[in-house]
Order: sequence, then structure tokens, then C-alpha cells
Amino acid sequence: QVPLVESGGTLVQAGGSLRLSCVDSVRAFSDYAIAWFRQAPGKEREFVAAISSTRVSTYYEDYAKDRFTISRDSSSGTVYLQMNSLRAEDTAVYVCVARWSWGGVATTAPMDRDYWGQGTQVTVSS
Repeated sequence: QVPLVESGGTLVQAGGSLRLSCVDSVRAFSDYAIAWFRQAPGKEREFVAAISSTRVSTYYEDYAKDRFTISRDSSSGTVYLQMNSLRAEDTAVYVCVARWSWGGVATTAPMDRDYWGQGTQVTVSS
């Protein structure tokens, strides 16, 4: 069983919105921060946003601050990434990660005790 399952990625026109979901299918990550990363073809993986286990803290990469919102529903074990005003440059595979350390939540390299999902493709047409 895949512990983290992403969904919601699809083809959307520029200016549109999408909501990505990351489901904790094994209900094992309630004490973990959840982060979203993305990787476009030929580019380095980059951090998008993260939310702490308590939902008190959130953190966004600069390009995501005004357009994306991360939220967490503890009852369902789901983390959402609401993405608005999408641009062609947002096209990428989006992956969610359960991360134990909040201090390193934006680190793009895998860390100890990480659990990575398999990703969902977001394609924004211009």
C-alpha cells in the first residue's frame, strides 16, 4: 500500500485553478509535517509549500505565496494544495512528502524518515 497518495492533477488553462490532494492512506503521518514539491521536465525539484502537523505553521516558496494555499484536514488525513491563477511555468509533477523535521521542511533532497508520494501531473496550457 502506498502511504501517501496524490490526486487532482490534470490539464488546465492558464489562469485556472486546481486543488491537489495528498491522502495519508495508512494514517501514520498525523505527527509529520506535509510538504509539496514539484519538478518540471529538465529542471531541478523545487519546494512549493508545507504545513505543520498541528496546522499552526505554514510555509510557502515565494512564487506560491499569493496564489497557493496549503491546508490540512486531520480527520481525513488529507492535505490540500489549492492553486489559483495558474501559469504555464507551474507545469510539473507535484509530489507530497511526509517529513518529520519542520526545520528542514523545504529541503529538496530526501531526508531521514521521509515518506514520498508518487506524484500527480499538473499541466497548464497557455
